Amino acid sequence: MPELPEVESMRLMLEPKTVGRAIVSVTMNSPEIVEHPDLTTFASSCEGCSIVSMGRRGKFISIDLDSGDSIWFHLRMTGRMYSVSSDEPVSKHTHIIFHLDDGTDLRFTDPRRFGRFWLLKDGEEDTFTGMSDLGPEPMGGEITRLYLEGRVGHSRRCIKSCLLDQSVIAGIGNIYADEILFLAGIRPTRKAETLEKGDWEMISELIPKVLGKGLEDDLRSPEWYLSDREGDWNESPYVMYGHEGDPCPTCGMTIERTTISNRSSYFCPNCQR
Repeated sequence: MPELPEVESMRLMLEPKTVGRAIVSVTMNSPEIVEHPDLTTFASSCEGCSIVSMGRRGKFISIDLDSGDSIWFHLRMTGRMYSVSSDEPVSKHTHIIFHLDDGTDLRFTDPRRFGRFWLLKDGEEDTFTGMSDLGPEPMGGEITRLYLEGRVGHSRRCIKSCLLDQSVIAGIGNIYADEILFLAGIRPTRKAETLEKGDWEMISELIPKVLGKGLEDDLRSPEWYLSDREGDWNESPYVMYGHEGDPCPTCGMTIERTTISNRSSYFCPNCQR
């Protein structure tokens, strides 16, 4: 599942290709992808408008139009938006196509079909996307030791579940939570209420560093966002995630896997207390 670094990479790659371009028409192959408003209103509100910017909130991306309206979408498990020439063949799992006035398309593909779109009219209250429930951005300087202690310091939930809670921090997912906790030396199953001041300090410092490195690594593959490619979202080598049975890069002990919140979690039983 794409997490904040992958989502932000997509925005950074697509924005220069789309700003100033007008949406000529919209092709919808899977109507259920659009949650709000109805399909006719969604298409008519897009067509003829120019794209002025692309934004992001947590794992949501916006396409901001000169009408003041905004298209918001969430990639969920396997969604991807990319830019390609309109004469390129349309792949099997393409659900929405925005045809632009320069002969290119913005195409949204999603094999699992969990991704969703919303169009918010200028000034419309957002009661549809769930963004109002999101916590602060992890790279904006708000995730401090004091914030984390005050927000989840007395929680009986395991620390990884707290990091995955989008109402606590917007954008951290399964992969980067494992990487953060490994570098912090904290086992993902440890109860948040047992963490000490130094632990929270370490986590708050590592969050922007780990996500920032993920973003830096991801931006090295711009072709991913400008063509219909298959493969893993981020091919950078994760230290911990997906390495069950491999030796820990620090101590050599075998990396183990457990399940937290119905997701696989990887940790070193020696380095992570």
